[in-house]
Amino acid sequence: MGGTRPALPPADDRDPDTAPGAVPLMVQDIGTVQDLAGRWVERRERAAEERRVTLALREAILPEPGASIDLPYARIAVRYIPAGRASSLGGDWYDAAPLPDGRMFLAVGDVSGHGLPAIAEMAQLRHALLGLSMTGACPGRLLTWLNAMVLTRLDDTTATAVCGHFDPATRLFTWAQAGHLAPILVRRGGARQLGAPRGVVLGATSSLPYGVADVRLEPGDLLLMFTDGLVERRSRDIGAGVSLIMEAAVATGLGTAGADLDAGLDRLLEAIGGPNPEDDTCLLAVAVTGKGPRRP
Repeated sequence: MGGTRPALPPADDRDPDTAPGAVPLMVQDIGTVQDLAGRWVERRERAAEERRVTLALREAILPEPGASIDLPYARIAVRYIPAGRASSLGGDWYDAAPLPDGRMFLAVGDVSGHGLPAIAEMAQLRHALLGLSMTGACPGRLLTWLNAMVLTRLDDTTATAVCGHFDPATRLFTWAQAGHLAPILVRRGGARQLGAPRGVVLGATSSLPYGVADVRLEPGDLLLMFTDGLVERRSRDIGAGVSLIMEAAVATGLGTAGADLDAGLDRLLEAIGGPNPEDDTCLLAVAVTGKGPRRP
């Protein structure tokens, strides 16, 4: 076809990155990367500081987590292992305290949620239950009182707990639970989970009572009280985890005469796969060594 083609604009040989008013792309990219890196470091430092404060608070509230208590009639050992991630640190707690009448008060609990709010609520529940236990009231009554406190003073909070009295004179362990896993009894080369009395989660309702159960322990028995962080994993349900604990307790020699309780608990934790990265783990073990003194 004929005609004259329109003239093309003159070529611009200048580098667009060096044209007037332009910022080199490389400089822009470096600035973005530096900004992202700075934010990442800031988040890491903030998370590390939160974890440090959280752990310091827990250590100030709870007894020595690896401590053992030697009594004439029993040996008590505790293992508390915080979650692997700071955001997963929860409200697990335990207690082992002598009562004025000579019995031993034992308890393990777990407040819902994670972080500083859960730990603050855990401190209130632990101290309240320990104070209430000094009245000598039965475990079911203690949980009823504690539940009333959660319902009236701690809005939108739920928690689980198991608590009981061990009487060294009769070796009777009397206990109750509030939506919590029942203790495991290791005896003569076997292990079983105790049948749980009725009891709903703390903070759920005030209309249901808390039942009480008891079991007479024998010299050589081992009682394990624990939170769900010990048995629950993403790869298995709680029932499978409880079965694994019972198998490991027998396989590691826990409860056998002359067994080292502290070393046995460490082997038990290793046998079930180590610490739980997503939740706290609390384990309270009571090894009955003999008869206690008669109460007047």
